[in-house]
Amino acid sequence: MTATDPRPAPAGVNRVVEAVYRIESARIIAALARMVRDVGLAEELAQDALVAALEQWPQRGVPDDPGPWLMATAKHRAIDHLRRAENYRRKLAVVGRDVELAEQASAEPEIVDALDDHIGDDLLRLIFTACHPSLTTESQVALTLRMLGGLRTDEIARAFLTTEATVSQRILRAKKTLAKEGVRFELPPPSEVPARLAAVLGTVYLIFNEGYSATAGDDWSRPQLCEEARRLGRVLCGLLPDEAEVHGLTALMELQASRMGARTDAAGRPVLLLDQDRRRWDRLLIRRGLAALTRAEQIGTLGPYGLQAAIAACHARALTAAETDWARIAALYRLLSHVAPSAVVELNRAVAVGLAEGPAAGLAIVDELIGRGELPGYPHLPAARGELLERLGRAEEARAEFARAAELTRNETERELFTRRAHG
Repeated sequence: MTATDPRPAPAGVNRVVEAVYRIESARIIAALARMVRDVGLAEELAQDALVAALEQWPQRGVPDDPGPWLMATAKHRAIDHLRRAENYRRKLAVVGRDVELAEQASAEPEIVDALDDHIGDDLLRLIFTACHPSLTTESQVALTLRMLGGLRTDEIARAFLTTEATVSQRILRAKKTLAKEGVRFELPPPSEVPARLAAVLGTVYLIFNEGYSATAGDDWSRPQLCEEARRLGRVLCGLLPDEAEVHGLTALMELQASRMGARTDAAGRPVLLLDQDRRRWDRLLIRRGLAALTRAEQIGTLGPYGLQAAIAACHARALTAAETDWARIAALYRLLSHVAPSAVVELNRAVAVGLAEGPAAGLAIVDELIGRGELPGYPHLPAARGELLERLGRAEEARAEFARAAELTRNETERELFTRRAHG
């Protein structure tokens, strides 16, 4: 390479290739999966296109349209594969080894038909396939981040504090399960859409939550996972514009993500919601979230995600903590407890009631949960009880609850927070 060569250095080209692939990989895999009818094979062919780019772009320069270049290269790989498979089936038929395969081959669509570009439908098919109910939750998450987020195996492993081998096994098992179950790369029938969509939204929100409040490890949050989940939410809004809960989930994630910059202080220590400097909240994300919530309300009755978004909107609209409409939040939590009952929802309602009606009222709800044996290993239960006891002036009991919360949590930053309050 000469001093005047405008092409970036190979290391720079490699970064460009990786960045383009991360952006385009979901579309490429989705298009290939429609062609070859196999998600695992589609990813392998997409990876072949990535390797081709890593080999050719440093020598020839980055194409003017790198995304379409990757797509075209991947489709050529798919066509080659289909032709080889077709020739193999025909040879089997000729020698009489497998007449049934030959009959199936004659029924396959022409390769040229598979080149028709229906990116929106393909992405939606890929999302539903990655979140197929035959897969475990862990496999759904790993496959979604790999196929739709473009994350490498080591990045997924780092995000969830596990090993690359574990993540690789989850992805491999997911692909094998889809193949064994004969899962077709297609949209589910109308009767199955609600249940399948619930799995898709649940997977996306699980990814967001792990990014927003890391379950374990040293980090208070993992913004990359939040960003991936929000991106997937926006994709779903474009693909399913008339589904209220899709907009509700996106609103919820945007509104919660708007607080990310205020959730830690200059030293990296966590700052609780009521103590945050709301001037540091991202107003653009708040506007996006409120717009998505409005769209969900226009479509129909709010579901669980929409109701949680409405709660988050109460916080977003309050310029100070003192202006928060806790009575409305408590009422929304009561409604949420009817729509999607859970002990965690009830605990959140207890906190809201404690701020709307007084700590004694909130403590009664928490103690009722404890009496029923709910959430025995959940660190936020004793933490919430400690907060309410502290406000009631029962300092010793409050410190004991914070100490118990510190014992239960697996997140180091959260443990430090609870320990400080236990010694406070």
